Amino acid sequence: MSGKTKAIIVLIALLIVGCFIMAQIMANIKASHEEQFANLIISDINLSDIADGSYMGKYEIFPVLVEVRVIVREHRITEIELVEHNNYRGGPAEVIPSKVIEAQNLDVDVISGATASSKVILKAIEAALSPEP
Repeated sequence: MSGKTKAIIVLIALLIVGCFIMAQIMANIKASHEEQFANLIISDINLSDIADGSYMGKYEIFPVLVEVRVIVREHRITEIELVEHNNYRGGPAEVIPSKVIEAQNLDVDVISGATASSKVILKAIEAALSPEP
């Protein structure tokens, strides 16, 4: 076997090992994110404590980033604008704000197939309406 052939075999072996290692890293990252989404707790808000106004909230768990503007009038949520929603396949979750307005609380069903985006949208709304620490 020539030196060139050996070098090509070694290079191919290194590429295969590298691909395997990268696949393991990506699987670990995915599992970590899925665990974060599964353990995400959405706390309800007390609208009677919230003055009229416009409130901004933001929440992110990679790969989902959400920024919202929430309008409160007479202790009711009257509008929720998705200022930013970076998502992978979470577009269907963009109905969550209307569900929150209808329910007047954060205890709404998440959208199947868009659970991560649903939860991050709810956390952004929670952040907007939570008192500053």
